Amino acid sequence: MPINDALLPEFDQEMANTRKVLERCPEDKFGWKPHPKSFAMGSLVTHMANMTGWAVDTIQKDSFDFPPDFKEEPVKTQAELLQRFDRNVKAARSALAHASDEHMLKPWTLSSAGNVIFTMPRVVIIRSMIMNHLIHHRGQLGVYLRLNDIPVPAIYGPTADEAGA
Repeated sequence: MPINDALLPEFDQEMANTRKVLERCPEDKFGWKPHPKSFAMGSLVTHMANMTGWAVDTIQKDSFDFPPDFKEEPVKTQAELLQRFDRNVKAARSALAHASDEHMLKPWTLSSAGNVIFTMPRVVIIRSMIMNHLIHHRGQLGVYLRLNDIPVPAIYGPTADEAGA
């Protein structure tokens, strides 16, 4: 089975689950943070919406060198959040669907200001630095929702808010 055929069903499921959580984030809470060291909710959801788009660069380029002053353009509204996420998911899915096994096994490098952080096969980047990383932040966001009394959607099973889901 080709790598992309193995990854796409999981990608689709995780993106649908992530969208369910993003849909719950009210823009009047974008400035809220659970701790001074934590992301503000708006920064966290911006990061999540952008992260999926990184799959396109991972597949289409051999590396990414981000500057030390790298900043993500924050979303301002929930509509903008969902539009950015949906656009990035669509582009990422297309790039993944068209990538050959040979290409997915080629190395990809992340660096900052010319200093290599890591080099791994593209398939590893897609699974770990994009999908697993997104799932990690989705879990954080679920805690943010709970702490703001916003119902947490069912993802892998029921939540206290959606016991019958």
